[in-house]
Amino acid sequence: MEIELVADIASYDRMASPPITELSDRARDIFRLVVEDYLGRGQPVGSKALSQQSGLNLSPASIRSVLSELEQLGLLAAPHTSAGRLPTESGLRLFVDGIMQVAEPTREERVAIEQQLSAPGPIEKALEKTSSILSDISGAAGMVMVPRREPRLAQMRLVPLDETRALAVLVGEDGHVENRVLEIADATSHSALQRAGNYISAQLSGRTLAEAAQTMRADIASGQSALDEISAGLVEAGIATWSEDPARRPVLIVRGQANLLDETALGDIERVRSLLEDLEDKQSVAELLDSARDAESTRIFIGAENRLFALSGSSVIASPYRDREGKVVGVLGVIGPTRLNYARVVPMVDFTAQSLGKRIGWQGKNDA
Repeated sequence: MEIELVADIASYDRMASPPITELSDRARDIFRLVVEDYLGRGQPVGSKALSQQSGLNLSPASIRSVLSELEQLGLLAAPHTSAGRLPTESGLRLFVDGIMQVAEPTREERVAIEQQLSAPGPIEKALEKTSSILSDISGAAGMVMVPRREPRLAQMRLVPLDETRALAVLVGEDGHVENRVLEIADATSHSALQRAGNYISAQLSGRTLAEAAQTMRADIASGQSALDEISAGLVEAGIATWSEDPARRPVLIVRGQANLLDETALGDIERVRSLLEDLEDKQSVAELLDSARDAESTRIFIGAENRLFALSGSSVIASPYRDREGKVVGVLGVIGPTRLNYARVVPMVDFTAQSLGKRIGWQGKNDA
């Protein structure tokens, strides 16, 4: 399974770790055991526990020597002088990049996810359900960005207000109406306004804003449009008024924040508080998820690799989901402590994104 692993470049350079190939077999084995134990229990692991449980056939003293070496390389850290070791964020990155073997969802898990998402109902319900599914499978918080819907034109009218302004009344196929004021030249006649509105309603209806603009320019450039220069300018200005309000924030559905308050969080309550505050700033979280739009598959952000979570030390696993035409329409993912079970959660997030894409495609087909 393909996984795209991404780090904030400045932070990644600062936390650069040696390639996995530079570690000896013994060091790699011990490093893997420490990380897997930490991801499973969330606690540091000591040399005595490793010697008793791992089957390494090494004495605690030999294991301590290797742990010390891994600590010097910046892959492990000791929270206290007498405590065991746990992986650093740099160590987790090395583990995810070079050692982790993902556990593909079982047939039962795949069927369960698809059944939940295929239930009849509005797409908004499926998006909320997806967020809950992600929370359940990860034991963390699930997040889904609502698809951006680009309206399709139905008709437009241009109504003169005074000598230099006109009101553009734009109607979408879904019945959505927007009124925008646009500037016009002093010499613009009422007939030019009417021609522009009629052209859009007759020639560009059923198209998105981008499609309408492309068609209009092609028609004018090829001489197929009977519009004069003034009317053509009004058409372009009218289409341009149908632009999304830049202050409009993307809709982000978050479920399962309570999962972040588990027993291991009690000893690090400041980190959890910082994470919950980060989640309250949905605009910033949405921007982080949005950066995964261009990924072919799942992306993983670990701790301070992303500045947004530098204080909370959290990880994000994100995957884009697509419509029936293969176009990315949104991003989903999970957010939680850096000790997420990456090997299990990564493929589950990827499969959930695929399943949601099928659901959206099915919905679109029925709406067509």
